Amino acid sequence: MIGVVAKLKIQDGKQAEFEQVAKDLMAKVKANEPGCLTYQLYKTKGSSTEYIFMEQYASADALKSHGQTEYFKAAGPKLGAVLAGAPDVQYYDIVE
Repeated sequence: MIGVVAKLKIQDGKQAEFEQVAKDLMAKVKANEPGCLTYQLYKTKGSSTEYIFMEQYASADALKSHGQTEYFKAAGPKLGAVLAGAPDVQYYDIVE
């Protein structure tokens, strides 16, 4: 399994727009990607502009497939328009 944590800083005043795009993306991922075991957005406590996506994939192929979906590609420009900098994406191997 592969874990992903994507840290995102959003432009102040753009949070509602960001959350709407993110919620739509979450719904599509959860409905269409059986290899994606977790895909959840969290807002950092004490911050109005910092968020993380916590993701878990069954395999490298599931992660690769996620990035190639039409809805993920379509969300990219919308998310990019509200970001206050480049996302910080970290990848993790499961420890069992």
